[in-house]
Amino acid sequence: MRRAAKIWLLLAAGAVWMSGCEQTATKALKAHPPAATPAPISVYAQEALPLPEHLTYQPPISAVPRPAIDVLVDEVQACLDAGQKARGAGDAQQARAEYDLAIQMILQSGLQADSDPRLSKLFDQIGDADQSGELSAAMSGEETESEAPAEPAPIDEIADLTLPAGDPRLALMAEKELMTVHHDLPLTVNESVLQYLSFFTTPRGRAIVEHGLERAGRYSVMIRGALAEEGVPQDLIYLAQAESAFQPEAVSRAGARGIWQFMPYRGEEYGLERNYWVDERSNPVKATHAAAQHMRDLYGMFGDWYLVMAAYNSGPLNVAKAIERTGYADFWELQKRDALPRQTQNYVPIIIALAMVAKDPALYGVRVTPEQPTPTETVKLNHAISLRLVADATGADVEDLRQMNPELLRGTTPNDPGFALQVPAGTAKVLKQDIQQVPKDKWTCWRLHMTEEGESLEDVARHYRVTPTALDAANHLAPHAEVEAGFLLNVPMPAEPRMVRYRVRRGDTLAGIADRFDVTVTELKRWNHISGQRVRPGWRLRIYPGDMSADVLPEPSPRSSATPKVRSVAARNSEGSLPVAHRVERGETLYSIARQYQTTVSALRHANPFLAERPLQAGDVLTIQR
Repeated sequence: MRRAAKIWLLLAAGAVWMSGCEQTATKALKAHPPAATPAPISVYAQEALPLPEHLTYQPPISAVPRPAIDVLVDEVQACLDAGQKARGAGDAQQARAEYDLAIQMILQSGLQADSDPRLSKLFDQIGDADQSGELSAAMSGEETESEAPAEPAPIDEIADLTLPAGDPRLALMAEKELMTVHHDLPLTVNESVLQYLSFFTTPRGRAIVEHGLERAGRYSVMIRGALAEEGVPQDLIYLAQAESAFQPEAVSRAGARGIWQFMPYRGEEYGLERNYWVDERSNPVKATHAAAQHMRDLYGMFGDWYLVMAAYNSGPLNVAKAIERTGYADFWELQKRDALPRQTQNYVPIIIALAMVAKDPALYGVRVTPEQPTPTETVKLNHAISLRLVADATGADVEDLRQMNPELLRGTTPNDPGFALQVPAGTAKVLKQDIQQVPKDKWTCWRLHMTEEGESLEDVARHYRVTPTALDAANHLAPHAEVEAGFLLNVPMPAEPRMVRYRVRRGDTLAGIADRFDVTVTELKRWNHISGQRVRPGWRLRIYPGDMSADVLPEPSPRSSATPKVRSVAARNSEGSLPVAHRVERGETLYSIARQYQTTVSALRHANPFLAERPLQAGDVLTIQR
């Protein structure tokens, strides 16, 4: 319903493309493809569309004051840019100040953030930038779990280039190519396209093309199948090459993510889920279907594939407004009149040039050995599990598992019964079998270890920094038992709670935030000392995502002056008990000591501040609050 409403709004805003002005033909070398895209979509609508007679084009009058929303967007954008610059320079305090100022401008303006696509986009970018900074810092002595590493989006590099004139010798080559290769998009060679064709024959440009075409081998079959299923031209695959070079982990400066570089609000519009654990914009299959559906919708608005590409890059409202200002529903006219953002003016020529190089790489001196898709199979485990445990059971490398599941932001799957985990082909059965010996509530922290010839339990305990006693207990073994080579051991790794901070955005609710981080509303209210049922934009919440030890209470929110308390179950059950001292023996860990005294690792760290400065050592005397 939300998506339909947005599309209806854009259709209304873009009604101006049906305006009546004289057509100015764009002089360019054109070749029509031999075959048309299957009905009902035609891929050859290139002519400018007339404006209705009752609408007349009025040139802008500089004396008229700018709309308040335009002024606000410019000011907020300036703050966001300043914040990103400060963050890049390592000045987190200044970056946060800029983000805070930007949010304050929006909240105090009286304008709704979702009332204008530009403002909604900026609001998302600010939230993502600020939250990303929060997630990368340690809080209250506890580590936050970092996101999976991201790759820079190629479009940020190539779309901002200022290029010299193209090599005229390439024009004849391109003309001959268009007569021999199949294409289902209208390919045009003009000066703009020629500039990028020339760039892609330079060492730097050739490297960009080769990298993308090599990675395309992993996804081309899947992408072409999805494009056909959604009824859009196959050659739109080259839009993904321009955007991301087929890197699911690609993230642009503006916060777009994935192979198809969806912004958060656009991804949500097309059903791509985004929470603490996953970001489906990085899921190649789901994002490809979403991108094809979006482009199909844009074609329904504009009826021209060049305008579809431009709208995909800068947003349909920007294109509709450019058509309204100039009276031309033709990309090349909009480019000539500088009616679109500079990056968008380069965007369409980039895709056309990439398509031409990809169709005949040898003609342009490009040599490519496509990568092969990784054979995988899907498994649903109905419970959160760490990728390290999956790797232990399947023999796969953790980094390989990340690449098979690029939508995972953490090293753990969400606690969602429907989550489909990709594992190496042929390993799903052994994974399900081996993890059965691990208690389900320990899937996010425990490990599995296959013993080798001559390896003792003491060796395994030393390797994982646990005690032999804990290892015996986790495997129901008698003390000092011996195991043969090939014995699969449970390794009881400690599970320490991790805290993140989240800035409340306009429209957020406690229930929505709780669902995003896989916690309960009751926990959110307790961790942040919230008594009511509402949260206000700008509040910073402390959140312990996923399985959080009930023994730990985080420090109060800034609104409270109470002293932070971290107490164990034992301490709560014996109020007023005196602390005890424990001398650390060789082989002991914080986890084993915490279990011995029925407390938590966090409580031990809180009671012994020196642990924040160095690791635990044999001979240390710990204060344990009983």
